[in-house]
Amino acid sequence: MEREEIKTFLPHREPMLLVDDVVMEGDTAIGHYHVRGDEFFLQGHFPGHPVVPGVILCEMLGQCSCILVKEELEAGRTPFYSGFDGIRFKNSVLPGDTLTVESRITARKGLVFFVDAKGTVDGKLCLKGQLIFTLIDNDKL
Repeated sequence: MEREEIKTFLPHREPMLLVDDVVMEGDTAIGHYHVRGDEFFLQGHFPGHPVVPGVILCEMLGQCSCILVKEELEAGRTPFYSGFDGIRFKNSVLPGDTLTVESRITARKGLVFFVDAKGTVDGKLCLKGQLIFTLIDNDKL
């Protein structure tokens, strides 16, 4: 699924829409984001050596992972981070790189989802960890 279809269930919009495409393969979501180099978050991080900030990488993982709960989102809910666990950064993501995200749900408690996710560039691990999402009914926002 491409960006326009992703927008039908994910509330993010440019410049905070940080997923280009995402598909399901079995119980795993696989998504991509190509770092163009002109993104707002690179402008001061760092001058002369732009590096995608860790918090933005976590956001990319989260947005790519949202297809895992697509049906819940289409039912009128919005995902919010509840936490991160064991996030580890292994390699930088730079302009021109395409981050590939792989994620899967490991547990669910009501509308709280626990997701293991990792991000790689050309097969090289850049970050990994557990994401925790809570889905909130849109009429309660």
